[in-house]
Amino acid sequence: MNKKSTTRYLALLLPLALFAAACGGDSADSDSTTTSVASTTTANDTNNVDDSSEPSDAGDDMGNTDDMGSTDNMDATADTGTADEVTPVEDDTDNDSNQDPPPAEPPVPPTAPGFDGETIKVAVLSDLSGPAAIIGTPLTAGGQVYYDYVNSQGGIAGRYMIETVEADHGYNPATAVQVYNGVKDEVTLIGQLLGTPITNAVLESLKQDGVVAAPGSLDAFWVPEENLLPIGSPYQIQAINGLDWWIKEGGGTTDQTYCAFVQDDPYGEAGLEGLEFAAQNLGFSISATATYVAGDLDFSAQMQQLSNAGCEVVYLVTLPSVVGGALGTAVGIGFAPTWIAASPVWVNLLALSPLAPYLQQNMIIVGEGSTWGDPNVAGMGDMIERLNAFAPDQDPDYYFTFGYLQAHAVVQLLEAAVARGDLSRQGIINALNELGEVSFLGLGGDYFYGPPGQRVPSTENTIFRVDPAVPNGVVAQVVGYEASFASDFEFN
Repeated sequence: MNKKSTTRYLALLLPLALFAAACGGDSADSDSTTTSVASTTTANDTNNVDDSSEPSDAGDDMGNTDDMGSTDNMDATADTGTADEVTPVEDDTDNDSNQDPPPAEPPVPPTAPGFDGETIKVAVLSDLSGPAAIIGTPLTAGGQVYYDYVNSQGGIAGRYMIETVEADHGYNPATAVQVYNGVKDEVTLIGQLLGTPITNAVLESLKQDGVVAAPGSLDAFWVPEENLLPIGSPYQIQAINGLDWWIKEGGGTTDQTYCAFVQDDPYGEAGLEGLEFAAQNLGFSISATATYVAGDLDFSAQMQQLSNAGCEVVYLVTLPSVVGGALGTAVGIGFAPTWIAASPVWVNLLALSPLAPYLQQNMIIVGEGSTWGDPNVAGMGDMIERLNAFAPDQDPDYYFTFGYLQAHAVVQLLEAAVARGDLSRQGIINALNELGEVSFLGLGGDYFYGPPGQRVPSTENTIFRVDPAVPNGVVAQVVGYEASFASDFEFN
């Protein structure tokens, strides 16, 4: 995160008078070039990081000459004796039928939008300047590190480099539609489409154009959409698992007064839907729901409403830029319920703010993965190694991991499309419908991709507590938690 970025983040939070510290580091790789809207970022770092988990192990089997010419032939050619002294070399052409044929190389895909025969262009449509920029910037950095790594191994199928085309929508749905229309013809797919309202705004255009996009959003609505490549456990499942854990293991009871504070848009609605499903299955009531509109700065009325309702547990579905102002107001009026938060609520800066002790005492975050650096997570070591190789100034970040995993899913899809020899719009959709299960190596829940009606997202979550002493500001309390009724939720 460079100094300019840090200033921008604090500008989002300082009006709330609750943040006094900023994080350092820049997420951009020194070998990448990034410009403005519809800019291109090509990663050409040649650092080879071994990763046996990648689908193609790109380049591992390319140009292997170990079997070119037998040692018997070499010895016979070098022998200087007479013809009578030379042992005849058996012609092994008669034995070809007994040998395994060399592996067939995948067909070369014809050129298509975003693919010129050598480079695959992937769009990144994020918020780099608006209220969700504190999410969008590390999210974009995580994806770029993964693409940089893949390019260092030779690219997709060991042959095709990935080039990102970044554009900023500022978390504005109307702007997002314009930005999408500006880049759609020059890319193979959208590798990041940040935001639930943004994805809703662009979805019909994706369908009309036959373009696949990876939403930076966890709404359950995305699961059966043919043109979307979601990852992770949906917001509805986060609410289900978070409330189930609280009542069964976290010390809560169904007799407490349960409430909600949510953003008044599809993102907030998704969280509220999960909360209502949990209430039905666990047997508690929702006593009050307070809402706000993105961009609001004064939350006095909402906090007073929740306090007056006697709320003891509040499910929180907001952007992180709201947490300082809203919960700071709660502190000011002596309102201290248990806040159970959807994953986008958290950002590292909160652990460095004056609000940290209150959050440490009262907040639970429902997400995925584990504590940053956890050696028991299969993919953690590789991710940190690649971060150090391609973005050494990037700090540990909750959203960096999500962007990294999102790019991992995009790469699996591109590998599958190339294996089919078809990077066309329909070719990518066909590959997605046949992709099958993708593992996220413990950094996120595994996901099954198939025809829209057969897709199965992760239904497990991690329960985090705030801990300013750890690199990411949160520490995992329980990993892989799943309510017994989580799989009953219908993704439609």
